[in-house]
Amino acid sequence: MKPWVRSVGAVLGGFLVTAVASTAADAIMHAAGVFPNSPRTMSEPLFVIASVYRALFTVAGGFVTARLAPDRPMRHVWMLAGMGLVAGLAGVVAYFIVGKAQLGPAWYPVSIAVEAIPCVWFGGRLQTGRRNR
Repeated sequence: MKPWVRSVGAVLGGFLVTAVASTAADAIMHAAGVFPNSPRTMSEPLFVIASVYRALFTVAGGFVTARLAPDRPMRHVWMLAGMGLVAGLAGVVAYFIVGKAQLGPAWYPVSIAVEAIPCVWFGGRLQTGRRNR
């Protein structure tokens, strides 16, 4: 397999781990009745829970990207971090354009954007640290 295909796969793999795990956790929390269904808005403590598990899944995405990278794993991790930052910033823009308080507290979409880079980086460092041992 060509190296660039493996590189794209590594970054895409990390992104999918983050996105699929976050979406699945949301669905499980709604199905279990922990998170309310629309149109009710969640309370702030529930947004804290969602923020924490999204951060953990973002770390996992960085780990997977570094693990799958054919070479220079942290370069791939930085690409994923950039994608996460752009996606997070899109969420912030959507929050302020779409409905503000109807969607929950403003800190939540901001936290998703802010945690993208450090969480992905940490996941990548966890994996590269394992490689070096």
